[in-house]
This record gives sequence, C-alpha cells and structure tokens, in this order.
Amino acid sequence: MLTESQRRKAMSHNRGKDTHPEIVLRKALWHRGIRYRKNYRKLKGTPDIAITRYHIAVFVDGDFWHAKGHREHPGEQIKSNKAFWQKKLKRNIERDRDVNDELTESGWLVLRFWESDIKKDLQKCVDMICEYCGKTEK
Repeated sequence: MLTESQRRKAMSHNRGKDTHPEIVLRKALWHRGIRYRKNYRKLKGTPDIAITRYHIAVFVDGDFWHAKGHREHPGEQIKSNKAFWQKKLKRNIERDRDVNDELTESGWLVLRFWESDIKKDLQKCVDMICEYCGKTEK
C-alpha cells in the first residue's frame, strides 16, 4: 500500500504521450513499412498514431486511465478519493466514444488498443493495422 505522498509522486509521473506501449507499437509499424504521424493534433482526440494515407487513427489506451475491465462501473477498483476518480474515468470513457463517433463520421477508421494487449500480443495488433493498410506480408 502506498502512502499519499508516494501515490502522488507515482501518479504525477504517468505520461500522456510517448508511453512504452505506444513506442513499441510505433517501432513495430515502422519496421513493417507503415509510415504515420504521431500525436496528430489535426484530428479530434489527438490520435497516438495517425496513418494519414489510409485514414486510420490509432489510440493506445492505458488500462487504468480508460477503465479496462470496469467500463460499466469505472473507478470501482479505487480505494481513496473514489468520487473524483469515478467521475474522471467515466468522463474519459465518454470522451473516447465522442472521439470515435466524430472521427468515424469524418471518414477515419478508429482503432483502439489496450496497453496490456500490446504488451501481451504486439504482433496481433500490428497485423490488424497492416491488414487495414493492405500490407499483409511480414
């Protein structure tokens, strides 16, 4: 169990971009010949990876920040400051849906990967992206 000051320090070091799972996915895509823009601010939601040639927006969602496994009741796993975190995580989920809808309506394919899925099976994630890009060879 972390003390309040330890938790504050740990949470303050969480990154919003260039996380380890993002970097691993980007390097794998680059190796497969997929060229992209990272943190593409011209699109709503600032996708972590935007493959502009094929209109594909890729988001790498953190398990905690986007409530993996707790989508129906975000924040249930939290012990302290529960009301704040429930509200925050619920809003993150709503924002994800809004971004998906807007990008889809403007002709973009939206792909979302959980950080744990990238860590477990990077190749599956890369293959899925390559399939949409028409690059099936390895």
